[in-house]
Amino acid sequence: MKIVIIGGGIIGLSSAYYLQESGHEVTVIDKSSMTDNCSYGNAGYVCPSHFIPLATPGIIQQGLRWMLNSKSPFYIQPRLSWSLFDWGLKFMRSATQENVEKSGIPLRDIALYSQQRYEEWTKLPAFSFAYQHKGLLEIFQTEAAAAHAHHTVEKAHQLGLTDTSLLDFPSLQGLEPHTPIKALGAIWFKCDAHLYPNKLMQQLLALLKERKVNLVGNQEVIGFENSHGKITKVRTAKTVFEADAVVIASGSWSRETAAKMQVKIPLVAGRGYSVTLEDSPFHINYPSVLVEGRVALTPMDGNKIRFGGTMEITSTQTPPRMNRVIGVLDAVERYYPEFRIPKPTREQIWYGYRPCSADGLPYIGRTHRWENVVVATGHSMLGLSLGAGTGKLVSEILNETKPGIDLTPFDPNRFE
Repeated sequence: MKIVIIGGGIIGLSSAYYLQESGHEVTVIDKSSMTDNCSYGNAGYVCPSHFIPLATPGIIQQGLRWMLNSKSPFYIQPRLSWSLFDWGLKFMRSATQENVEKSGIPLRDIALYSQQRYEEWTKLPAFSFAYQHKGLLEIFQTEAAAAHAHHTVEKAHQLGLTDTSLLDFPSLQGLEPHTPIKALGAIWFKCDAHLYPNKLMQQLLALLKERKVNLVGNQEVIGFENSHGKITKVRTAKTVFEADAVVIASGSWSRETAAKMQVKIPLVAGRGYSVTLEDSPFHINYPSVLVEGRVALTPMDGNKIRFGGTMEITSTQTPPRMNRVIGVLDAVERYYPEFRIPKPTREQIWYGYRPCSADGLPYIGRTHRWENVVVATGHSMLGLSLGAGTGKLVSEILNETKPGIDLTPFDPNRFE
């Protein structure tokens, strides 16, 4: 088949990898050059530990309390937008304990499935992306977070992630002897891994080029043609591409892409920021999430450390806010007091947009409207983590083979 994939992030490129491997003729189209999208600047986690969705009880109230704080880790920009209003209503209805409970198993399953794919890739000569399976620390400073950590560990064990343990402060500090930590303790998710996203994406692009996948950068999809219930052509301003099947994997722009073929996907962009220090003077052994600060730290590629965070629900046209980055670095210093990080320049800051679904689960599957269109988006902060697995699932859908996991919870038509 001739398959056109719209989106050149980790989801689109992973889909291209597995579909080309299956013998299909694959074209990937992206509005950018595919060299600096959201798949590059993230924390690099491959994390089965993230089995709690974004839509949780209390998240809306917390977001409202943070709205006047320019450095807060979660922010929704008020604006006149029907799509934001529609998403917000669905998100509020989904932010329940019932949603948290029912999301745990599917999020675990797709994360483990994706992690297996990455570990297969590490054995291939084309890949060397600094993959390490040594776990992740979720560090907390307050008694309230400590109590929640006990429940999280119990839930992890119930989900079969039995190599999850609760650490007291001496045990935590023992894992990180290079620097003092201010904390009560941590959860150690030994199930997690991390990698260097920049190398992964560069190597994946190079491999696809070598395999003659048609990579079309700097062209935006402007329309589609259809016949007998199928999308048959994909149009950009420069070219028309024939298609036997289409994959929508355009990240935070997926809602607009789908709308051009009369498909509705409740989705908004959540902007995140990161700063990466080359030849870092600061050293940590393990990636960490700072619970109260909502910040991620990752040692990368031997000599780097990346600090990232914030979830800023905003228009993709809104200029970046430096105060968000300062908030991230301030939070790091509250946990790692020796990490005196100079204020970065605008050029040293990376930011990108994560595609947030209305219930915290990605959208993966065929649309009802067009039988040959597969949606693969809405992964929020888990795009990199779930990327390889989602690509494999897309290939299984289009090859009409049994998917590696149950896709029912990820049905892109579930809000119709």
